[in-house]
Amino acid sequence: MDEFNNLAPHNVPTSTRPLLGLTILVVEDSRFACEAMRLLCLRSGARIRRADCLASARRHLQVYRPSVIIVDLGLPDGSGLDLIEELNRLTPRIGVILATSGDDGAEARAMAAGADGFLAKPVKRISSFQSMILARMPADRQPAGPRLLTEEKVRPDALAYRDDMAHAADLLGDDQDDRVLDYVAQFICGVARSADDDQLERAAISLAETRRNGTPTRGDIARLAGLVQARLGERIAI
Repeated sequence: MDEFNNLAPHNVPTSTRPLLGLTILVVEDSRFACEAMRLLCLRSGARIRRADCLASARRHLQVYRPSVIIVDLGLPDGSGLDLIEELNRLTPRIGVILATSGDDGAEARAMAAGADGFLAKPVKRISSFQSMILARMPADRQPAGPRLLTEEKVRPDALAYRDDMAHAADLLGDDQDDRVLDYVAQFICGVARSADDDQLERAAISLAETRRNGTPTRGDIARLAGLVQARLGERIAI
């Protein structure tokens, strides 16, 4: 169980590691996005644990209490909004509940569900990540003195992006029902946006729009699958 008080002296936050002593549970299905979060936590002094779906997150929460939880809204077994609503009703409540997504309009839905803040993907800038969390922490968990601000961005390993492409290829290779198509479109869109892969992002958006319009999706699926396979065939994914 993680608490904001009774920290050992070596876990007191500092100007260079302002999140020291915190444990952050990241609920995120993308390995690339989660690798970015891992680097952000590492540079900030926080410990990180990861859950890749709602079921895994709920198992984590039965065992321990994180200081901060960051919930992606598009997950393979449901919406992160449902988890945020559950967490907001818990007593005692987790100290900081943040949502993250690359979808337009997601911030309003997350705040309505009870999130304390919203991280728009891609999440790369160290100072913005730290500020989002620190602004919602108690005064006694703030680092003493001025905090060192940096415009530095984290750069996740390209292999994590390739892992996400392999997962997307598996999904696109299955018999796609409506739920799988909706999930894979938003998954690829979020991963591509995090990796600044504009071509892949546009193809995923096109599939999502085709699904919403109720028109045939075969062409969009084939195009998206081809782009995913092309990235898997590259020596360096990004």
